[in-house]
Amino acid sequence: MRVLMTADCVGGVFGYAVELARELTREGVEVRLAVLGEPLAPHQRETLRTVRGLAFDERAGALEWMEEPWRDVDAAGEWLRDLARRYVPTVVQLNGYAHATLDFGAPKLVVAHSCVLGWWRAVHGESAPAAYAEYARRVRAGLDAADDVVAPTHAMLETLLDEYGYRGGAVIPNGIDQSAFQPQPKQPYFVAAGRFWDAAKNLSALAAAADALPWPVRIAGPCAERPPRSERLEHVGTLGRQELFRLFAEASALLHPARYEPFGLVPLEAAASGCALVLGDIPSLREVWGDSASYVPVNEPTAMVEVTRRLARDADACRLLGARARTRARAYTARAMASRYLAMYRRLLNVPRSRAAVAVQRPTFTRAAVLREGKETSS
Repeated sequence: MRVLMTADCVGGVFGYAVELARELTREGVEVRLAVLGEPLAPHQRETLRTVRGLAFDERAGALEWMEEPWRDVDAAGEWLRDLARRYVPTVVQLNGYAHATLDFGAPKLVVAHSCVLGWWRAVHGESAPAAYAEYARRVRAGLDAADDVVAPTHAMLETLLDEYGYRGGAVIPNGIDQSAFQPQPKQPYFVAAGRFWDAAKNLSALAAAADALPWPVRIAGPCAERPPRSERLEHVGTLGRQELFRLFAEASALLHPARYEPFGLVPLEAAASGCALVLGDIPSLREVWGDSASYVPVNEPTAMVEVTRRLARDADACRLLGARARTRARAYTARAMASRYLAMYRRLLNVPRSRAAVAVQRPTFTRAAVLREGKETSS
């Protein structure tokens, strides 16, 4: 089986694509990764080279969720079609929407990692403005043209229904290689990660609460916009995967008061490192983490102060919450994720290429089934 998969270098999609490609190649699947958007950073290029058997190509240009991207998006579509003609994939997995309207000569699986309309509603509390009408049209067309659609949570599928009227789709939770995360003796600091300019990550809430937090917060992410000055905030910049994992390994807790997070690889990686989780109280994070995290209202920085002070005062409670998060994280393995995608690929190859036909045999992955499988994997 040959899979042509798209990815980009911004946010969690890159890490997700690496994990999935690594596991698929271990199963004998040929994977070619087509990386769009910004040029690969040196540490990203090195990460891709660690995946044995993975081939990758890259093309710089604006992504579909950026401002005025359509000339670049259309040009990237022609580039992808040329790749498909040369590579002749058996399945095309698009980690975006717009290019699903193109004919690649193979079944097309769209993976809905996020969307601008859902982001806008979560951040601003209202529908996206008319400036995003073309984006909405392209996303809707891509969903309709896909042979099937996957989302990492039921909450993300609900967004597709609410914003685009899309009914159907399967849930395949994201996963990671658990062996890459080894907790170390915990130190008295919090960790956060994300782009400070992205209001969905709500890192401004950390800035608002910083001076009242009991421990320092080390924030990993791009440095273009630094948080306000505070002795409690330390911006460590963009880190490579191993550097980030070391930061998680020693941090006592992750502060992640997100307003919008369709799944959240950062909480998963931090939890696998034994961090207690302090998360924004939104449906998707509740779906993934259940009672294994503490939740704070996204508009109340004082609530985060109260939770963090409790964790700092009670080391046993902090360790217990970290242990519960780590146990829950074991449900979300890269192996399980890849197994479900392989089942989806095979189903796409064995049924007529239409969403209606695929829907009859679409697999469903309930939260109970995911957690049950995680317990079996860890035992």
